[in-house]
Amino acid sequence: MIYLYAFLLGGALCAVGQLLIDFTRLTPARILTAYVVTGVVLGGTGVYTVLREKAGCGAGVPLTGFGDLMAEGVRSEIADKGFLGIFTGGLTAGAGGIAAAMLFAFIASLIFRSRADSR
Repeated sequence: MIYLYAFLLGGALCAVGQLLIDFTRLTPARILTAYVVTGVVLGGTGVYTVLREKAGCGAGVPLTGFGDLMAEGVRSEIADKGFLGIFTGGLTAGAGGIAAAMLFAFIASLIFRSRADSR
């Protein structure tokens, strides 16, 4: 049953993003930022934990899951280090994903060349 919930939640998040692209003047960067911020807010309030338990990777993989991961990291670092955890928690929790993104972007830059737009 978790596969169905993962598919439905992940698909709903993608569908909402596509609708925002098609029917608003929001840029993809603003939509992605809104997804991360939504994940932080839902994670901070505890709502996203329920979604993650029900939908598994359907909630954990999208950008809202990254926002939830950052909120969880801040929460645990505040409990561990106090006020300083506000600044270090998100980066500590998301360090693996951030490092992987930078590594793969670097590898892609070595393989592919940029070129001027030919429009």
